[in-house]
Amino acid sequence: MKKLKIADGIHMLTMNVEDILFEGIWEIANGVTLNSYIVQGEKTAIIDGVIGWDGVPETLYKNLEEIGVAPQSIDYLVVNHMEPDHSGWISNFRKIKDDFTIVCTDRAARMVSSFYGEDKIRVVKEGDTLDLGKGKVLSFHPVPNVHWPDTMYTYERDTKTLFSCDMFGAFGRMGEHCFDDELTPEEEEFFEFEAIRYYSNVMATFTPSLKKAIEKARSLDINIIAPGHGPVYRKNPQKIINDYCRYSQYAEGAGKNEIAILWGSMYGMTEKAVKHVEEVLRREGVRYSKLQMPLKSESEMVATVFRAAGVIIAAPTYEYKLFPPVATALNELGRKRITGKAAFRFGSYGWSGGAEKELKEILERNNMKWDFIESVEFEGAPRQEDLARIEARVLELIKKMGSKVVE
Repeated sequence: MKKLKIADGIHMLTMNVEDILFEGIWEIANGVTLNSYIVQGEKTAIIDGVIGWDGVPETLYKNLEEIGVAPQSIDYLVVNHMEPDHSGWISNFRKIKDDFTIVCTDRAARMVSSFYGEDKIRVVKEGDTLDLGKGKVLSFHPVPNVHWPDTMYTYERDTKTLFSCDMFGAFGRMGEHCFDDELTPEEEEFFEFEAIRYYSNVMATFTPSLKKAIEKARSLDINIIAPGHGPVYRKNPQKIINDYCRYSQYAEGAGKNEIAILWGSMYGMTEKAVKHVEEVLRREGVRYSKLQMPLKSESEMVATVFRAAGVIIAAPTYEYKLFPPVATALNELGRKRITGKAAFRFGSYGWSGGAEKELKEILERNNMKWDFIESVEFEGAPRQEDLARIEARVLELIKKMGSKVVE
């Protein structure tokens, strides 16, 4: 656990968590931080009390004392979002102090009660304030469906700090550098990747709501953005706002100037065509990533397709349907509402086709609206004429995706 001063009267406690599945689903190969914030005026508030969410360690109290906060002096626990990675301190803290108040939205209040049996709750709505004294005034701004319906921003007026909860967050463990102005170029690239993976894995389904939350953030006068996961932005908070705006475009069909090859092959027939496609992409100078299913994790697959302006689906027919690991991946992309991608599919078949029919069913069922070039199917191994048709379609895809590139 680390403790850092981020502004006058405001500290952050942060810890790295590894070897878990985020939300019980998403692999976090590079860990994730859990950030809590302490705001001190005459009264003290903790925002997103998550440190020690699996039990309050005694070292927590030592850390609080070292920044001048006695646990008994904490008056408010602000719950921006009810998921336990933002509220996990409640029950354990109630055991040592019984007179603090939980501050949250009306939707969160119901869950605070059902998850933790709490009733000492102050419900806030848009624009409500909490004066902590000594110039520290918190205001509250609901941003529903980011990514639960109960979520809100908390804004501190004196330092112009936005406590943004899951919004503007990122996967990835933090080392010595926790602020945007400290990050090395390598760390900046790392957190760019981890923010894309975080958005695509956790937030993409709710992109319409996130776009509204972006606009709400733009309406506030912000010096610092302090999210629940990832670095604090104090040098250029507009950068992460702009990044999230770009990620919302990725969810709706835009992407980086690269192609994601989502593929699977039973006996190597489709794989032969994949190798030819790689040669074409290298020749054309197009960046690409390969996602062999089911060997890649869903977390990696979703993030890679999400950020790409073009997608190639290479999968054979299997029992009259699309190769199941690739079909499963496409269904997950549809569930995440990743729409509008420029795409092309090819694959082999044996005694019968059927993959193309299921592909169309998946796209229609999930309302994905991907912009497909005509597919190529071939019986058994691809012949030279099949590879020539595939190459022509790949070149067409490269041209089509050009209008979707947003770096």
